[in-house]
Amino acid sequence: MAYISNYQYYTNSGTVPQSANWGEYQFVSLKDIVNNFMLMYVGDDKLVNNITRYNVLFHAKRGIQEINYDALRNIKVLQQSVGDDLRFVLPPDYVNYVRISVEKDGILFPLHENSQINYATEYLKDNSGNLLFDQDGEVLEEELSQLDRDRLAGLPKQQFLDSGLRYGQWGWCVDGSWYFSYGIGGYYGLDTSKANVNDSFRINKQSGVINFSSGVNAQSIVLEYVSDGMENGNDDSVTINKLAEDYIYSYIRWAILDNKIDTQEYVVRRAQKAKMAKLRNAKIRLSNMHSGRLLMSLRGRDKWIK
Repeated sequence: MAYISNYQYYTNSGTVPQSANWGEYQFVSLKDIVNNFMLMYVGDDKLVNNITRYNVLFHAKRGIQEINYDALRNIKVLQQSVGDDLRFVLPPDYVNYVRISVEKDGILFPLHENSQINYATEYLKDNSGNLLFDQDGEVLEEELSQLDRDRLAGLPKQQFLDSGLRYGQWGWCVDGSWYFSYGIGGYYGLDTSKANVNDSFRINKQSGVINFSSGVNAQSIVLEYVSDGMENGNDDSVTINKLAEDYIYSYIRWAILDNKIDTQEYVVRRAQKAKMAKLRNAKIRLSNMHSGRLLMSLRGRDKWIK
């Protein structure tokens, strides 16, 4: 970001939104990264020469993605309500989730991932059991499979935490007496991987949705996730924290030298070692560890446990 006056920084020169420039000095744009590399690291007297701008742009994007996965942990938060389909569409820049919660009265209740929430694709068949195809020869699919319909109906019930489960078995309470059909799991203890009174979810990465159990219907879901930092393909909006800027230059230099056929192996190894050293430095700088935060946590080390 170019240097601007305090008036431009705080008020955006009187235009809306006034917050457009707030915090921008922490970051350097993708455009500036490419320009700086072409100016300072490319030339006849440099290790990198005879390289085109689009090559530098490609490796710069890859470097920003890698640092987002490893160190920056660019966490974004998205909130929306879940409808009757019990699905949450993943955002386009989603890489991995950090936490998925239900928001109630301003409090977040974390949900747990449950591999027993099933989903499937079901093909359409005629009365004779033959598959049905469209005019292009592609098989027709049901809007919802039987597994999806069961999930929307609240089946199967949640193990160990459902109101109809007692003593490790499914059962029914009739006139104050319990009747059981079959057992689930052992009789001693519960399955800790599912020991959560809140609802559960399972991510279908291929379809790009989160499938929830029936208890979150009409609830407000908060998704905290790691972004790839590519801002949906808008290069003008891609930025990198200045504390990781040196790593991006080292990554671009290593990637270019590693793909050149006439580069000596020791030069590539040296560039790779420099890249890894810059990555470690970036992680340390971005770790955001402060003595005051540690002190607040350590104040409870002498607390008596009742």
